[in-house]
Amino acid sequence: MRTLCALLLSWLSATSCVAAEWFPLQVEVDGRGASYQPLTGASKPWRICALLPHGMDRYWWGVAWGLDEEAQRQGVQLGVYEAGGYQYPDMQRAQLTRCGQLAADAYVIAAISAKGLCDEIALLHRDKVPVVDLINRIDCPGITARSQVDFADMAKAAMAYIIEHSKGRTVRVGWLPGPKDAGWVADAERGMAEMDTSSKVAVLNGGYGPVDRSTQAVLVRQLLAREPELDYILGNAEAAAFAGQLVRARGSRYKAQVVSLYATERVLEAIADGTVLASPTDAPVIQARVAVDLAIRALEGKPSPQRVSPRIEVIDKGNLKRFDISHLMPPSGHWMIRQELPE
Repeated sequence: MRTLCALLLSWLSATSCVAAEWFPLQVEVDGRGASYQPLTGASKPWRICALLPHGMDRYWWGVAWGLDEEAQRQGVQLGVYEAGGYQYPDMQRAQLTRCGQLAADAYVIAAISAKGLCDEIALLHRDKVPVVDLINRIDCPGITARSQVDFADMAKAAMAYIIEHSKGRTVRVGWLPGPKDAGWVADAERGMAEMDTSSKVAVLNGGYGPVDRSTQAVLVRQLLAREPELDYILGNAEAAAFAGQLVRARGSRYKAQVVSLYATERVLEAIADGTVLASPTDAPVIQARVAVDLAIRALEGKPSPQRVSPRIEVIDKGNLKRFDISHLMPPSGHWMIRQELPE
C-alpha cells in the first residue's frame, strides 16, 4: 500500500511524516483564538478509555495514534476501542460497558450517533466520571469538554472553495456526507443550509451511508447514474476518493470535479494526483491529543476550556507541500491502534 510519504517524496522531506512536538498550537478555545499548551504530564497513571466509531480508514488511524502518543507523553494508561463501523452502535455501547468493568477513570468518545449513548453518559456524569466529546459531536447532557471542529464550518469551507473555483458559474453539486445519524453529518448539513449560495449552486443529495469504500462506491455510482451532468461532487473522504477515480478514469463521460468534506491520507494522495481538487482538514491527530489532555485536566481539577478546535485549513495542490502531515496521519508504518485498557 502506498503511503503519502512515498507518493510525495519529491515534495516532502524525509522527516515530514514524523511527529515533532505538537504544542504550543494556535487553536480556537471556547470561540476565541488562543495558543494551546497541554499539561507537561499527569500526576498519576489515570486510566482513560477511548471509543472510536471504526478503524477502517487512515483518518481514524491518525486519531488512534494521536490518542496513544499523548497518553504516553503524559504517562497515563489508555484503552482504544473501535466499533467496526457506523452501523454498529450496540458494539460501541458494549465497549463503553467493558471500560466501566475495567474501572476507567475517564472517557474520550467519538460517538457513532449524536444521542446514542445519552443514558450511559448520564450515569457517568452522575458518578463524576469525565467524558470528553471527540470530533463527532455528542448531543447529550453531561459532557465535560469537547475537542471538536464544527463540521458546519468544514462544509462551508469546502463549499466556499467550490464557489470560488466555479468563478461565478451556475453549478450542480452532488452531496454525499456520510452516515445520517452521526452528529458531524448533521453539522455538515447545517453548514450547507447556512451557506448563501443564491441561485448559482444547486445541491443534490446523493444519500447517506457508512463511510466504508464499498457503501460509498455504490452511492457515488447511483448519484452519477441519476445526475450524469454534475459539475462537482462534495462528499466524505471515501466518497470523494472513489468519485475522483471514477470521473477521471479514461473514457469517463462524467465532467464532475471532486472536493472532499475532510482530509485523509487517501484524499491527499488524490489531491496530489489531480483526481480530487481540495479538502478542508480538521487536524484529527491534534483533536485526539487535545482530548487526552482535556480528560487529564478534568481528572486533576486543573483549569480546562469547554471546547478546543484546531483551525480549519483547506488543502489543494497549490499548498499541499506546505501542509503539516503529522496533524492528519501517523508516521509511515503505523496502522490502526486497538488496545485493551490494562487491567
